Amino acid sequence: MKNYVIGLDYGSDSVRAVLIDTDNGEELASSIHWYQCWKNNKYCNPAINQFRQHPLDHIEGLENTIKSVVKEGNISPSSIKGICIDTTGSSPVPVAKDGTPLALVKGFEENPNAMMVLWKDHTAINEANEINELATTWGGEDFTKYEGGIYSSEWFWAKILHVIREDEAVRNTAYTWMEHCDLMTYLLVDTKDLKSFKRSRCAAGHKAMWHKDWDGLPPKTFLNKLHPYLAALRGHLYDETYTSDVIAGNLNKEWAIKLGLTTDTIIAVGTFDAHAGAIGAKIDEQALVRVMGTSTCDIMVASKNIVGTKTVKGICGQVDGSVIPGYIGLEAGQSAFGDLLAWFKDVLSWPIDNLVLTSEILTKQQKEQLQEEITANFIKRLTEDAEKIPLSESIPIALDWINGRRTPDANQELKSAMSNLSLGTKAPHIFKALVNAICFGSKKIVDRFEEEGVKISSVIGIGGVARKSTFIMQTLANVLNMPIKVAASDQAPALGAAIYAAVAAGIYSNVIEASKKMGSDFEAEYFPEEEKVSEYENLMKSYTDLSVFVEEITKK
Repeated sequence: MKNYVIGLDYGSDSVRAVLIDTDNGEELASSIHWYQCWKNNKYCNPAINQFRQHPLDHIEGLENTIKSVVKEGNISPSSIKGICIDTTGSSPVPVAKDGTPLALVKGFEENPNAMMVLWKDHTAINEANEINELATTWGGEDFTKYEGGIYSSEWFWAKILHVIREDEAVRNTAYTWMEHCDLMTYLLVDTKDLKSFKRSRCAAGHKAMWHKDWDGLPPKTFLNKLHPYLAALRGHLYDETYTSDVIAGNLNKEWAIKLGLTTDTIIAVGTFDAHAGAIGAKIDEQALVRVMGTSTCDIMVASKNIVGTKTVKGICGQVDGSVIPGYIGLEAGQSAFGDLLAWFKDVLSWPIDNLVLTSEILTKQQKEQLQEEITANFIKRLTEDAEKIPLSESIPIALDWINGRRTPDANQELKSAMSNLSLGTKAPHIFKALVNAICFGSKKIVDRFEEEGVKISSVIGIGGVARKSTFIMQTLANVLNMPIKVAASDQAPALGAAIYAAVAAGIYSNVIEASKKMGSDFEAEYFPEEEKVSEYENLMKSYTDLSVFVEEITKK
């Protein structure tokens, strides 16, 4: 009998499930669920960089997508051997003593501070600064050294510190906190002891300063200097962490009935989306996998004898086993990639949304048809016109820091900027400048890895941007001066999660073997255009000059 596994991938606005044949990685069925609360902009305030999500969105998505792929796949439930969940991160959730997400506890249903704090929430900038200051001045170990040496407002401790300072009710009721990937895994497993539940090595190592050098999480003596709550929380968290080829438990009876599966189905330890995506794209040493969506995550693996005890400065962590067990997983990324272009689209759409589509001259049907036509052609037309602009023409220089800078050297206080505007600057010129900016930001990450002795010999792109925009991918190849392969799978993170599930279920002996058998093929490859490489090098110098200037005035 054939064996199948399910991978779940929780993104910023939806969750996707795939049903995968373990023999060859073939996708039998897929399903997507859009978060309804998120779609209605609930619990968020972009003006203060607050982005929260209600766990009900995630729980509904879990049930709907898995039931859908089980039905569509039309296979025996007993042949579905494993499930693994990946999520965004760091996206911590406050949890009551009985394991219930706080937003599901009476009195907290509409409280944004009781929600999951999404990865791109930057309300904790001050708290991150405090952690960085304390780490270098308290007289003990610098617990940020395996996090690139800079702790980010996007991460676990900073977010918790901000929330519990702001909200006494949450502070008094939240017994513990769980990363989103751990919470969703915990929901499914048959073991409900919070202390013994197997937490994600990926999440703990990259975002919570967990490391074996200091026996796990930072000690209470350090955390107490930030807030007594954090010291108490330390005792309600975990000591050990686990890689995603490990069994977290079996599917519990309640969820087996809901999903139409059996309690024999194993649940693997959870992970982050970018790390699972790298597995889905057959990551190998010296390959940089770029997960390109609203933001980017850049993932590499290196053998222990290459990295050794060296710490790579300014990245988002180096963790033993976070991607492939037995290898060091390295993470970097940009806080905005597709989000920068989406912001520009929103700016240009203002007169359409507020003048054209509110006009009494047009009928309701005409407005709907016009909206559909604009949506279908907006980015397409901008791209076509931007591609026609020669690099020799006066093009603005932009920074990609619309949501702060993740790497190199995290600084979420930084903002985007633009120079070299003139009366000749049109919308396609600005669009081209923004595309250049996200590619120049990518180049800074590649340069940092290589400056720190981590060699990159190939680049793999995955995600919606990589598959849909030939303009962006060709620009990126020119800026990096490297060929870039694009993974064919539309669901590389979900596929990677399925690969972890196959190993945890014992179908394969290790992640490398499973990835080679089940991982995605490649559908395209972009090569640098020699005549444009030097022109992009000159534009890159202008990007660097502008970034230095903006960083200096931000400090002032």
